[in-house]
Amino acid sequence: MPAPNQDIIINPQSDFVRIELQPAQNAFHSLVLLTRTEHYSGLGEWVSKTAAALTPAEKQTHNLVMLGLHYAVAPQKNWSSFPVYIDHLAQMNPFALRDKMLNEYISFPYCLPEDDQPVLETVDPQTILQNVDTYLSFLRGRFGAGMVDIEMETQAYSYAVNPTAMQLLIVSHLRHMWEKYLRSEWERVRPMLQNAVRAFQQIDYSQMSNQAAAEFIAGQPLGEKHWQHILETAVQILFVPSAHVGPYLGKFNQDTQPGIIFGARLPEGTQIDAPELSRAEIVVRLGALADDTRLRILKSIGETGEQRSQDVMYNLELSQSAASRHLKQLTANGYLNERRCEGAKCYQLHPERIRETLEAVTLYLTAK
Repeated sequence: MPAPNQDIIINPQSDFVRIELQPAQNAFHSLVLLTRTEHYSGLGEWVSKTAAALTPAEKQTHNLVMLGLHYAVAPQKNWSSFPVYIDHLAQMNPFALRDKMLNEYISFPYCLPEDDQPVLETVDPQTILQNVDTYLSFLRGRFGAGMVDIEMETQAYSYAVNPTAMQLLIVSHLRHMWEKYLRSEWERVRPMLQNAVRAFQQIDYSQMSNQAAAEFIAGQPLGEKHWQHILETAVQILFVPSAHVGPYLGKFNQDTQPGIIFGARLPEGTQIDAPELSRAEIVVRLGALADDTRLRILKSIGETGEQRSQDVMYNLELSQSAASRHLKQLTANGYLNERRCEGAKCYQLHPERIRETLEAVTLYLTAK
């Protein structure tokens, strides 16, 4: 049992940040990550192993449920556990579950109309579901044509017009994924995540600016436009530690407030002793270095100075997707600093971050 003061004595916190375990949101995000392994390297070991273990049928259903029906599945409030949340979905009115997704779509701002597609004058669930072409046109108007997977969204439409079947698919799949893949993993990582929550709750944020507090918890700069918009408009941000997100950050909305998923770790200044969190952070950092291509990228930029993403592709003979994937991981880990230059992304080496990683490894291995 942890010392009582870990739970009772909590330093003053900024009203702007809140740190919680959020079991349902945590589990949901881990399941979403299974759909992103082709786009991001360095995600947690459970993510890569589970994604590789999925059968073709499981993978197809999982992509449909977590992407095509995403906003029907996404938690909108805190739940005591993921199974309790699944039971809630099972008990919902099927049409309310379907409209939960459609109303979320409707709330998004309209994108750019396609030249050959009319703009819907009236937007409500009944109008959107007139036929599959209307549904696809609506999605293209919200997300842009390049973001709409026609095959998957056509299948999603077939469930949207049959809410009972949609509910059965969602509930049965989530229960299957929980029992077969996620339950034992959640039981393993939950104590570590609880330690992370307690550790960040011990930090005194009262002397930090809103941005400084948010970046302290996130563990990285939040300078991009979408993060700045959240920082400037949010009254409060909910932070949730994850054992699976690796060096990246995830976004969600809950109870009308924004939330950020961040990699579980021990922050500087905490009194909690949780070596499993220190080890988890070291594994994430070293994972970015344990690859020949990423080491070559760091060496090349270190020798020549700042490079554009196109330069990295050319100098190391990488495809655009491979370069993007490796640069994302190196930037998220802090080994590269990213900035916009002449319409492109440019990268500089961050030697201090490399030294910090080596020092963390030394401290962990030599601590008694």
